[in-house]
Amino acid sequence: MAFRDLIDDVDDTVFDVLGDRALIEGREVQGMFSAPWLQPKLGRMTTALREPHLVIRVKDNTGVETRQQVELPLAPEDGGGTYTITSIEPGGDGLVTLVLRKSA
Repeated sequence: MAFRDLIDDVDDTVFDVLGDRALIEGREVQGMFSAPWLQPKLGRMTTALREPHLVIRVKDNTGVETRQQVELPLAPEDGGGTYTITSIEPGGDGLVTLVLRKSA
């Protein structure tokens, strides 16, 4: 069995057990959602920018484009809601990061 096949099996298990369910334009995928707080400094002023993102597998990225809607059926305190994809960033490791912006 090739290395990539082994990693794909590991990813299947990890995403199934630890992943978050997401709907991208109504299509269900498993991903890892995160909404970290970034606080870049502009001079002495600290900003509070939030850059939520969803990490999915390359095989789930087919047909995914910027400006599509992502729905995360999580509690609001965990960042659940509807988002718009603002950029797609392949990691070169079989994973793709979808950078999100909260929809109104």
